[in-house]
Amino acid sequence: MDGTRLLGFYEQMLRIRGTEEAIEDLREDGQVVGSVHLSCGQEAVPVGVVAERSPQDPVFGNYRGHGWALACGAPPENVLAELAARALGVSGGRGGSAFFSAPEWGFYGENAIIGAQVPMAVGAALAARYDDSDRVAITVFGDGAANQGAVSEAFNMAGAWKLPVVFILENNVYSELTPIADMVSDPDLSRRGEPFGIPGLRVDGNDPEAVADAAGAAIRKARAGEGPTLIQADTYRIAGHYIGDAETYRDEAELEAARRAEPLVVARARLLELGVPAADVETTERRVEEELKTAVATALASPPSDPEKIREHLYA
Repeated sequence: MDGTRLLGFYEQMLRIRGTEEAIEDLREDGQVVGSVHLSCGQEAVPVGVVAERSPQDPVFGNYRGHGWALACGAPPENVLAELAARALGVSGGRGGSAFFSAPEWGFYGENAIIGAQVPMAVGAALAARYDDSDRVAITVFGDGAANQGAVSEAFNMAGAWKLPVVFILENNVYSELTPIADMVSDPDLSRRGEPFGIPGLRVDGNDPEAVADAAGAAIRKARAGEGPTLIQADTYRIAGHYIGDAETYRDEAELEAARRAEPLVVARARLLELGVPAADVETTERRVEEELKTAVATALASPPSDPEKIREHLYA
């Protein structure tokens, strides 16, 4: 394992975690309003996948997508400004968290309709087939969304036509507040694509290098015209389902075990095992911390989104 590569992944995961924690603070302070879903504990999945993505490859996310936009390159200050309804936001402060999108960086949005992003990505893959763009569409969805009918329909179309799309299933154990194991007969959701001719595999979703290796192979396969792959990334959401979640469905012992196995803890320990100097790790941590302090200040200094522009980018 390359310590330099892992240190880069660690920095990206720190940036996502720090941004999500800043969002939580702003939400509690009233600077951010509305429903917000954080990805704390799941940072290795977007970081690993996007490391293998080409800039032209579109990413279609779910409603826990801030980390995916950051991994695609959206600056933290623009992400924070969007949620705080400021003009600097990735959508001019008009979308907030519920309709979060950062198309300038190739992230084509969260979607409040469970699983809706999956057929959208298949549509983008179909377009890529005909415009000779060499694009591969990437979509991320949760274990709960895997039970939506539209997802199975998208699998069927993608498999039948061997479209250039990669399906990333983030299995974070809970479908909202219900354990996924209580909802399905087979908890190995990587097999969901098999009836449609889509091979599946499972990876440790807390290991960005394992995710990157699996995603890289799937993206290359899709780009070569060999069709889609379904990757189940096993991870754990250490934040609540949403800000304000009472979390009565899990106990502290479970959370403590998850915190010991979460991506930042594991990556930091692994870096030291690989011989990366502790000073280098600490310098990275301090740099990201200072970056995020500046990002929060920059976001809040931006003027509020102009209400006169509320009708822009609306389609009927």
